[in-house]
Amino acid sequence: MKPLREFDIAFVGLNPGVHSFQYAIGDSFFDNFEEPKDFSNCAVTVNLLLDKKSNFFLLKFEIGGKVTVTCDRCGEPFEMQLWDDFNQVVKLVEHPEQLANDEEDPEVSYILKTESHLNVAEYIYEFIHLSIPMQRIHPDNADGKSGCNPKAIEMLEQMNQQAKENDNPIWKGLDKFKDN
Repeated sequence: MKPLREFDIAFVGLNPGVHSFQYAIGDSFFDNFEEPKDFSNCAVTVNLLLDKKSNFFLLKFEIGGKVTVTCDRCGEPFEMQLWDDFNQVVKLVEHPEQLANDEEDPEVSYILKTESHLNVAEYIYEFIHLSIPMQRIHPDNADGKSGCNPKAIEMLEQMNQQAKENDNPIWKGLDKFKDN
């Protein structure tokens, strides 16, 4: 992770208390990771508050910005606004590998007591991905109508109507069990 040295925090020289860091994340940041991203035009700001205690750190990541994603309904790209907060506890311990395997809480991670730097790049990568909802649909316009491509919406409505017309009558009897 040499290209991500800008995300190293030298915590040894920091006084106990809250420290603030800010990162501007673009598309090039994701080139450092193996997983392909399913968005583009990333313009995200990450505000990190690090509260240094004697044997652990409380990290608060505030994610804000925008990415371009593909609409699940119409297939057209659109700009999605991101805003989310994530908390992470990083504990300084003797055997981080053993504790990481035993621990089931994803909000707690471990590093060696002898470490002098904390790299937050993987946290930022993960939290940006978690800020993007699983379902990505155009937001409604100011007039309350769908922001999706009108031709795609019309085609979906036609397909839905055809499906209703072609309903198999043997399934109609199951409707009476819906409310049970």
